Amino acid sequence: MSHILHRSLRHTPPVAAGGNGIHLRDAGGRSYLDASGGAAVSSLGHGHPDVIAAMHRQIDRCAYAHTAFFTTDVAEELADRLVAGAPDGIAGVYLVSGGSEAMETALKLARQYFVEAGQPRRTRFVARRQSYHGNTLGALAVGGNEWRRAPFAPLLADVERVSACYEYRGRAPGQGVDAYTAMLLDELETAFLRAGPDQVIAFVAEPVVGATGGAIPPTPGYFRGVRALCDKYGILFIADEVMCGMGRTGTMYAIEQDGVAPDIVTVAKGLGAGYQPIGAVLAGAAIVDCLRAGSGTFLHGHTYIGHPVAAAAALAVQQVIERDDLLAQVRRRGAALWRMLGEAFGDHPHVGDIRGRGLFLALELVRDRAGKAPFAPERKLHAAIKEQALRNGLLVYPMGGTIDGRQGDHVLLAPPFIASEAELAEIVERLRQSVDAAVNGTAR
Repeated sequence: MSHILHRSLRHTPPVAAGGNGIHLRDAGGRSYLDASGGAAVSSLGHGHPDVIAAMHRQIDRCAYAHTAFFTTDVAEELADRLVAGAPDGIAGVYLVSGGSEAMETALKLARQYFVEAGQPRRTRFVARRQSYHGNTLGALAVGGNEWRRAPFAPLLADVERVSACYEYRGRAPGQGVDAYTAMLLDELETAFLRAGPDQVIAFVAEPVVGATGGAIPPTPGYFRGVRALCDKYGILFIADEVMCGMGRTGTMYAIEQDGVAPDIVTVAKGLGAGYQPIGAVLAGAAIVDCLRAGSGTFLHGHTYIGHPVAAAAALAVQQVIERDDLLAQVRRRGAALWRMLGEAFGDHPHVGDIRGRGLFLALELVRDRAGKAPFAPERKLHAAIKEQALRNGLLVYPMGGTIDGRQGDHVLLAPPFIASEAELAEIVERLRQSVDAAVNGTAR
């Protein structure tokens, strides 16, 4: 028995032995199409020679230097690149080791900003139901993923919660999109007032909801309304782009497509594309300037922040995306994948919604398409789809509890940016076979 505490303590997963492009293979020689990039991580696929070469060069030059003593050229260059392409107003970058760490850092940075700005009464966060912001205690507190939160709820900070922008489930029959959006914004303003607008630090949201809801995009104008309300009450807007950012939706930052500039942005998964653990917090000039003029320090830090080999990998990933014009390719391939999913599942009796942006798409499964009734949670359809997909040589990211933390199933797709149309077509065909087998109870 393995001494690793695997995600399932009753099962040891296959041993990954190698990968190339969008394929991974296990120690038994079996090959899998990686249609989810792990967890929307592997944007350049596996074994990219340019990224590997950059990591080797950095290891030869300087493998590690603690940030209490040194910076490195590669970390400085990465930060410069991130700021240059970021939403308006971003002026500082804090490099961390992953998404949860990025969110924890963002929460602390936002709190310290208000302490140094002379507003120490601001202690509350507002966030949405059916969201996910990480597994550390602070990130878990602002997240709305109920099954992840439940065992640790007594340890979590109290967070004001509002509805997700979830048009498929939330917009009532006969209700226009604009009216639905206005209703959500009214709810958010009410939450600000209920919490005490002079006590709220920030509103936290994923521009495109990731694993918890399954690639749920906002309605038009939603985030412009969020920005206006945050400005009205002096509240920060933290955009969690850990999963949806770094080109995944067809623009480097997902929030670009909504015409909004957050005060803080968090990124991780696609930043280093899985070649090294890395994340980043991007902070607005007002925050950076306040801390610089005040205490002169951010009261935070971890041993591996700004790790030079991780920074080298992330820098190489970003350079490849720019050189090979992969953002445009994400938009083209995303449109092709959307079309293929529509052809395969558009009339499927158990697919209620196909949604997302770019190469960040999902299917929501339903027992009754007309009434949108979900499958019984006890059936664990998402798990059956994952198991059948593995048998079919396909890696996808299914999840349960889509609707309320208990009910609902979806399958998230986040293939590498380098996937060809032929590979996307094979992904869709294997997914169709897997969904049908799982729904019909023939998965084995």
